[in-house]
Amino acid sequence: MPWYAVHTRSRHEDRVHLGLTQKSYHSFLPKMEVWSKRKDRRKRIMIPMFPGYIFVELSSLDNTTKVDVLKTFGVVRILGKPRGSEPLPIPDAKIDAIQRIVQSRVEVQQFQYPKVGEPARIIDGPFKGVEGLVLKGDYEKELFVIGIELLQRSVAIKLEGFQITRL
Repeated sequence: MPWYAVHTRSRHEDRVHLGLTQKSYHSFLPKMEVWSKRKDRRKRIMIPMFPGYIFVELSSLDNTTKVDVLKTFGVVRILGKPRGSEPLPIPDAKIDAIQRIVQSRVEVQQFQYPKVGEPARIIDGPFKGVEGLVLKGDYEKELFVIGIELLQRSVAIKLEGFQITRL
């Protein structure tokens, strides 16, 4: 049976997963364990691997099934062609790979590097907390050059990927 990606409202993945399961659909919400970023304590929590998305296995995608899935609280749409209403199935190999990653409980990190021209904040090193504009980026080597306006002068700093985050 083919799998489909379902786009959910922000932070409604668990609610959609529960709603689809109650409607007897086989849904899959991959989660990963991360350290929480609270100021007073650190704790390991489970968060969705793909925020805003879950996967649902549907035997047939007729109109009644599609409407039933879309009427589930928190569902925005079923992913598919850009200008069409026809949802596209996800290959089983990709779902199997995601399931293997989740079952292996290996530590997974997500990186959302800023693109050239986007504002960014330095999160590590001597310039921690300083914000600037990304001037150049080499995503393979994880090196970035960020321009900072200090006293009406531009300064370019070369940073590694773990030292920078998008704003």
